[in-house]
Amino acid sequence: MRVLLVEDDDRLADALTTALTGRGHRVERVVRAGDGLRLKDGCDFVLLDLGLPDMDGLDMLRRLRRVSAVPVIVITARTEERAVLRGLRAGADDYLVKPFKIMELLARMDAVARRSAPVRGAGGRSPAADLVEAGDVRIDLRAREVVVDGRPVALTRREFDVLALLAREPGVVRSREEILDAVWGDAFLAASRSLDVHIAGIRAKTGRPGLIRTLRGTGYRLGVDG
Repeated sequence: MRVLLVEDDDRLADALTTALTGRGHRVERVVRAGDGLRLKDGCDFVLLDLGLPDMDGLDMLRRLRRVSAVPVIVITARTEERAVLRGLRAGADDYLVKPFKIMELLARMDAVARRSAPVRGAGGRSPAADLVEAGDVRIDLRAREVVVDGRPVALTRREFDVLALLAREPGVVRSREEILDAVWGDAFLAASRSLDVHIAGIRAKTGRPGLIRTLRGTGYRLGVDG
């Protein structure tokens, strides 16, 4: 992959560049958020520090998400739960706190990249099977698009992944662990509130609180009436 590394710590940047290059990735390293935004279209993956000299990394992430769905992992020294939740709400695909092991970062990058691949219909599956309707909400699994009452709604990559998992089998209840395992690759994710944040985001952005139904003590399912 072409990896854009936005990091102002030279020692960490050098170590990450060496590790990523050794895995066959091409790395473009910048120090400033402005340069990262300028180079966004030439990358397949972004590693983003939050403490940047010209702009807070969360502000860069918000700007990036307005125009791009490129996978992003935040790498930062900010450990507070509030900071983690802000990063996830801003559109990060994952959040890794410094200091971290480079092998863990590489594994998380691989997992995010796998989940970020376009959804493809199964062999022999009709195009209609990729369209799910719940009330006035139309979910196109193949195109990764959501339309509410004729209005397109922009979800983050992870938000769509959660919604798509429920939409593929609307009558099936999915447990928290099942969703975390399928979307995050970790059924026992330490920051399991990530799921709550993303479900709240789906409900708020679609304006349909009933689109995802919570079955207390059991899990979640798609609300067929939106």
